[in-house]
Amino acid sequence: MLIPKTHPRAASLHIREKLVQGFRDGLVVEEGLLAHGRGEMFDYLIGEKTTKTSHKAIKAAAIALVMAKLPVISVNGNLAALCTKEIVELSKVTGAKIEINLFYASEKRKKIIAQYLKKNGAKEILGIDTKFSKSITKLDSARRIVDKCGIFSADVVLVPLEDGDRTIALKKFGKKVITFDLNPMSRTAQTADITIVDNVIRGMKILIDTCKKLSKEDLEKKPKFDNKKNLKKSILIIRKNLRKMANA
Repeated sequence: MLIPKTHPRAASLHIREKLVQGFRDGLVVEEGLLAHGRGEMFDYLIGEKTTKTSHKAIKAAAIALVMAKLPVISVNGNLAALCTKEIVELSKVTGAKIEINLFYASEKRKKIIAQYLKKNGAKEILGIDTKFSKSITKLDSARRIVDKCGIFSADVVLVPLEDGDRTIALKKFGKKVITFDLNPMSRTAQTADITIVDNVIRGMKILIDTCKKLSKEDLEKKPKFDNKKNLKKSILIIRKNLRKMANA
């Protein structure tokens, strides 16, 4: 049976194709494909759409990025494969720096990701010149190595598709952390300052649009955002959808 292009399943299949191509091109590692599989499950549980709860988190994230003194977008292989154009556009809209930061790090992968970003208009890409390397304390993985002009000095860091250990380390290092995480119960989601429980492809596009539409009033008011409460609402949405499935 053919799936209509407008159907959520068609979008999921398109994302899979982008990740597989990213794997073939050397951006994505095998572990990244496995991580995406977990995310797909949670996307299904939230209804494969951006919820009102996620829209609220996206607005809080937009305000934080626009108001930041030195915002940075942290890029890994999966994000580069899925949202190359969006990374560059968000950087332009917010003035955020782009930094490549990998769990399974290699100079070859960094160069491939940098080439993808440059092809889509990125001018400055951090995290590829070891002369500027600094280390985040209390973190054992390769992601502890960051650029002193980027994540090391940032006040706000957007870390889509993040691992929990680095989110905790960044928080201890005094950074405001924004993340995309389809699992509202993960350590990353629970630790971050602002968690957007949404598919990163949908969410990044809405985040860019929201940043563009922020009014002077939005920035002056700085509305309060409670991440824990927002995450609880996302969990309730998942429970509600699970009950529907069980009773179908």
